[in-house]
Amino acid sequence: MGTPLGDFLRLKRDSTQPEQLGLPEHGRRRSPGLRRADVAARAGVSVEYLTRIEQGRDRNPSVAVLHALGDALALSTAEREHVRYLAKITGDECTGHLGPEPARREVRPSVRETLRLLEPGVAVVTNRLGDLLAWTSAYAAVAAGTGLLDADEPNLTRYVFTDPRARSVFPDWDEVADEQVFDLWLGPKAENAEWLAAELAPAAGPEFTRRMNRHKVPERGVLRLRHPTAGELRLRREYLELPSDSQLLLILLPDDEATSEAIGRLRERAGRGRLRAIS
Repeated sequence: MGTPLGDFLRLKRDSTQPEQLGLPEHGRRRSPGLRRADVAARAGVSVEYLTRIEQGRDRNPSVAVLHALGDALALSTAEREHVRYLAKITGDECTGHLGPEPARREVRPSVRETLRLLEPGVAVVTNRLGDLLAWTSAYAAVAAGTGLLDADEPNLTRYVFTDPRARSVFPDWDEVADEQVFDLWLGPKAENAEWLAAELAPAAGPEFTRRMNRHKVPERGVLRLRHPTAGELRLRREYLELPSDSQLLLILLPDDEATSEAIGRLRERAGRGRLRAIS
């Protein structure tokens, strides 16, 4: 049985071509990408050891081995961080640990106060499962008309995969979908698995399940929104981790003057609302 770490390393090896790393071609192959022997040689480990990691038979590679494999596969900084996380949860599976505690839905008073101080900015508190837990009135104004906040307990991941409006709201829907699926790997494992099995996977269909097992690390560039009345908005994203709560504070900043002016008009049209928090 494979592991998340082994699956990621194998998928990365299969998707990397020899010429990308300056390696010679070896003629036609039965499978794409790099040979295990190429990666093992670059990492300074045996082919047999790399095979054991990829197949899940070695669940606790050392930090030095992970670093060497990152160098061998020319992983980005974000991909190296993902490898370290996958190594942790793979080791936890082996030792019987369940990983992080279930994500809190309650937003602490100090975090709500921080949101108030961010007005009139566009900001939201969320978690790795995509639950939207509290937001500024400016966020509500930007989301108005998209359907994102229509549910009693809105969830961005569910919205992206099950609401047909999402493909219009997000012009770069494929990238947004990859981001949401990737974040699920960082969510609380017990709650994550229960939610996926019971609700999201059946409703989201193959677009979701195909992404879930390919471990594509997102670049998270400028987020484009096609607002139903304000037109296209371009937003830069800044994240503040709230590790004790397993939550994130996401701040959306206008990337250009046109977006800044459009958000101002949306806020004026909506009026000054109250901070919303779900508990």
